[in-house]
Amino acid sequence: MGRAFEYRKARKLKRWGNMARVFTKLGKEITMAVKAGGPDPDTNPRLRVLVQQAKKENMPKDNVERAIKKATDKDFSDYKEVVYEGYGPYGIAIVVETATDNTTRTVANVRSYFNKHGGSLGTTGSLEFLFDHKCVFKIAPKEGVSLEELELELIDYGVDELEVDEEDILLYGDFTSYSEIQNYLEGNGFEIHSAEFERIPHDTKTLNDEERAQIEKLLEKFEEDEDVQNVFHNMAVEE
Repeated sequence: MGRAFEYRKARKLKRWGNMARVFTKLGKEITMAVKAGGPDPDTNPRLRVLVQQAKKENMPKDNVERAIKKATDKDFSDYKEVVYEGYGPYGIAIVVETATDNTTRTVANVRSYFNKHGGSLGTTGSLEFLFDHKCVFKIAPKEGVSLEELELELIDYGVDELEVDEEDILLYGDFTSYSEIQNYLEGNGFEIHSAEFERIPHDTKTLNDEERAQIEKLLEKFEEDEDVQNVFHNMAVEE
């Protein structure tokens, strides 16, 4: 399996174990997609994929409708997407993606998590060179289309890695290729189960059990914060 796949699988198993957390995250993404491109999935490609993803994750229809309606509520103060970067103990690089309606609260919380767990908040962009920013599509296999054929076809649309994940296919491409890949998949009748953005480390650091436990405590603090959408790091996947 490829580097991206192994890293992502370890993250997914941990993060997506909490269904309430999944619904909160998806709800915010749906609201932001509606704010940016309107409430009609037929004319809003990002919303279209998120609604499909919500269905795949068994998110109640009421939650989806509420998230869409929230974006059109005149009293709603829009979510702002802010990325925070810093180092945890043992030089572990951590990138925290947030969606917040109160940046003062969010930055204070993020800074306190770093400080209380032996880390430090850095400046924006300071860790970008350590990660590849990717879009990741999870799709259902299509009868009559081989993985080799699909991979060769999708290279022209920005896909640079293809992996099999149980019964699904994972496609990785540069985050700027998101629209091109989605257009190809929809235009050729592929069923998209999810489409996300990931930051995959170029290299990872191996820690012992005690060090890993300390980093895990810090990562859990971020994950528990309702303003936090995603957390990425360069700690090696546990064997």
